[in-house]
Amino acid sequence: MFDAYSLLLGKVTDHVRATVPRDAGDSDFVYRQATRAKALDAVRGVLPAASLSNVGIYGTGQAFQMLLLRMRAHPLPEARHYAELMLHELRKVIPSFLKGIDLADRGGRWVNYMSTTRERSSELVRSMFADTPVDQADMVELIDFDPHAEDKLLAAICYPYTNVPEHQIIERVRTMAPAERLALIRAYVGERENRRHKPGRAFERVDYRFDVLSDYGAFRDMQRHRLLTLDWQPLTPNHGYVRPELVDEAGMADVFDDAMARSAALYDALKDELPEQARYAVSMAYRLRYSMQFNAREAIHLLELRSSPQGHPAYRRIALEMHRLIAEKAGHTAVAAAMTHMTYEAPELERLESERRAEDRRSQT
Repeated sequence: MFDAYSLLLGKVTDHVRATVPRDAGDSDFVYRQATRAKALDAVRGVLPAASLSNVGIYGTGQAFQMLLLRMRAHPLPEARHYAELMLHELRKVIPSFLKGIDLADRGGRWVNYMSTTRERSSELVRSMFADTPVDQADMVELIDFDPHAEDKLLAAICYPYTNVPEHQIIERVRTMAPAERLALIRAYVGERENRRHKPGRAFERVDYRFDVLSDYGAFRDMQRHRLLTLDWQPLTPNHGYVRPELVDEAGMADVFDDAMARSAALYDALKDELPEQARYAVSMAYRLRYSMQFNAREAIHLLELRSSPQGHPAYRRIALEMHRLIAEKAGHTAVAAAMTHMTYEAPELERLESERRAEDRRSQT
C-alpha cells in the first residue's frame, strides 16, 4: 500500500504539472510546492490508518488526568501503552495532579466505570441492530435544528442591552417587523472585514446536528475542531471509498483500486481475531460515518475555515453542503448570511496563494 502511494504521488504530480500552467509571476519553487501539495491531497486516501504522525498536546493538569484515565480504559493496547508513556513524562512536571490515577478507589474506579459502560452499551447496541440493513444516505444530512432559532437568536442579541427578563424580550421579538429583525441582525454581525471577525455569543443560542459520511481523511480534518460534539462509528471498508477525479485523469485508477482491495482484504483477515487493530489496515479513502453537533457561532468559524481556498476538496464539500442545508433545509437564512467569508469557487491549485505568501515572508527576512 505504501509502494502504491509512492507510485501514485509521482504520477499524479507529473500529471498536475503537465496540465496546470505556471503563472509568470510565480517562482519555480512556489509552483512546484503548490502542484505537489495538490497531488498529495489527491493520493492521501491510499495511506492506511496505521500511518504514523506527530501529535502535540497542550492542556491543564486536570485535562491530562482525564485523558490518561480514558486512554487506560481504551480497548486498544496501543492507547493504554501511550497512556503509560505520557504518564511517565507528566510526572516529571505535574506529579501532584496525577496522584489519583494509580489509586484503586479513584483512578481504578474511573477506568472500570468507563470500560464497563462501553462494553455493555456496545453489546446491547450490536444485538439490537445486528440484522438491520443500512439505508442509503447523503454525504451530509442535517438531522436536527430549531425552527424557532431566529427568535432565540434575536432575543439573545437583545439580552445584554436591556434590563428586562428574557421572557419579555422573546415576546417583543415575536412582534418585530421583518425590517426590524433584519436591522438588528445586521447591526450585531456588522461589517466583517475578514473571517476572524466573529459575531458575539448570541449565535451560541442556535444549534445544529449533522450526520456525515465522508472519507476518513476528511473526518480527521474535521475532528480537529473542539468547540462542538463529535462522535463516530467504527472505521471499516464497508461504506466504500472515494477515488479523486485527479487520480482518474492521471490514468492511475487501477493502482488506486488495487490498494483499496489490499486494504479491505487485510481488514477482513484481522477483524475476527483483532477487531480493534483491524481498523489500522483501512485506507483513508474509505468512508466513515460520524455526527457533528455545534452552535451557529462555531458554524461560522468551522464552515468559513473549512471552505477556504487552501482547504482539501473533501472537507470543503462537507462545509459547503452544511452551509447550504443551514440556509435551505433549516431556513436559517440570517445565520447563513452572517457567514460572509464562505468560499464557493474552488481554485485550480489550492495551496498556491499560501505558498506565494510564504515566499513573500521569506524574501522580507
